[in-house]
Amino acid sequence: MTDILAELADKQAITEQIYRYCRSVDRLDVPLGHSVFHEDATADYGPHGYSGPGRGAIDWICEAHGNLLHHTHQVSNILIELAGTRASSEAYVTATLRMEREGRTMQIENWARYCDTWSKRGGHWAIDRRQTVIEFDAISEVTPMKKHETATRGKDDPSYAILESRS
Repeated sequence: MTDILAELADKQAITEQIYRYCRSVDRLDVPLGHSVFHEDATADYGPHGYSGPGRGAIDWICEAHGNLLHHTHQVSNILIELAGTRASSEAYVTATLRMEREGRTMQIENWARYCDTWSKRGGHWAIDRRQTVIEFDAISEVTPMKKHETATRGKDDPSYAILESRS
């Protein structure tokens, strides 16, 4: 039973790191994003995106996407395979981004998968290598129903007040 509980705990720790990655880029939280990648990690977001150090991906995304109005990631279908202190995972992701372009509200949608290798160092699971596989994407003009001002792309977002341990 102990082995099963340890395996479940490791899988949950990796899953939460995937969620932290999404939170970091959605809220422009660079330190949180850096904690998801080991210092020597690499990341490849495909031929039209970033390729280089893993933590550099967070810097690149937060800088390149910092002027967007809204930014949300939803992750599903997370499959994790463990091998001691190493692991691999595949997670499906849908990213929806909004921006103003020439007075119009544009929405970008991406459907992709994060294919990651992980290691547990010093009791901390983090990514060693990320390969993002983009399935398809789209951009279209949208008409917002209302202006929503509660969600923000920084630490003044209401979630930071309730998740004190991660702020």
